[in-house]
Amino acid sequence: MLLREEAEKREEILLSPLASLSSRTRGRQKPEEPCPIRTEYQRDRDRIIHCKAFRRLKHKTQVFIAPGGDHYRTRLTHTLEVAQISRTIARALRLNEDLTEAIALGHDLGHTPFGHSGEEALNEVVPGGFKHNLQSLRVVEVLEGGSGLNLTWEVRDGIAHHTGPVKPGTLEGRIICYADRIAYINHDIDDAIRAGIIVPEQLPKACLRVLGESHRQRIDTMVTDLIHHSWRMGQIGMSPEVQQATDTLRAFLFEKVYIGSRAKAEEGKAKRLLQQLYRYYLENPEELPPAANPGDDLARRACDYIAGMTDSYAILQYTRIFVPRGFPT
Repeated sequence: MLLREEAEKREEILLSPLASLSSRTRGRQKPEEPCPIRTEYQRDRDRIIHCKAFRRLKHKTQVFIAPGGDHYRTRLTHTLEVAQISRTIARALRLNEDLTEAIALGHDLGHTPFGHSGEEALNEVVPGGFKHNLQSLRVVEVLEGGSGLNLTWEVRDGIAHHTGPVKPGTLEGRIICYADRIAYINHDIDDAIRAGIIVPEQLPKACLRVLGESHRQRIDTMVTDLIHHSWRMGQIGMSPEVQQATDTLRAFLFEKVYIGSRAKAEEGKAKRLLQQLYRYYLENPEELPPAANPGDDLARRACDYIAGMTDSYAILQYTRIFVPRGFPT
């Protein structure tokens, strides 16, 4: 028996009846011979980790644009925290850890430079708008390597629907919706305190009584509650008390950190930078990479190029194009 087949048998024996079994995937966009060693979801995870879009996440903003300190989160470290939290939840619920990890690692591949300010910038100028979850799906289906990664339906569905009104079709995908929020709420508090944007005494006392005083306690409470409540209800979710405390803490972050704080002081510049680059490439299409699809229009090509940039590369391109250089001696 192949190692992959042994792994598939273990899934059938050990996982919950509600789990997504890799042997029963809805398949890939283009059929491929199965790997003799890895299950389909393990294969997807590996493809994501080895792709260029994943490596670029280390130079993309999470909240703080071009921070001076070494310990602020980036889009990559956020992604790794989501993957760790989601695997813990999936393991406890006897769901498919490999599927959950693959979705977690791929969920932000399409995120813009400069975090959500970059997303807002493109959303304002690109025809039809811009959403990072749909761009992440485009990365794995079309852009990466010139033809996409050819991932399974379950991974692509989880990436596309990790945010927004439509929920993923698998319980593993729905874990990511919660793990993403658990990760960013807690690490953004940690980063905001480190930056002096807020102090611990400002955190809502009612939330702390439910969730805990420390970073570690809050993550533990959220994850533990999610596991226990999901076991009882047969679907992924938190208890009403913990959900309300989590939502209140998120609203606090919007009020004190995400909108109008010193953390966002450079946000307007970042948005103008990306929008000026976008207009420049519309006027100078010869500077764009070749179209990923023959049918892609100019706006789509410019959007794909800019969304794939790291913070530093976007600044470099802007400087090259718009900042005058001294006359050489």
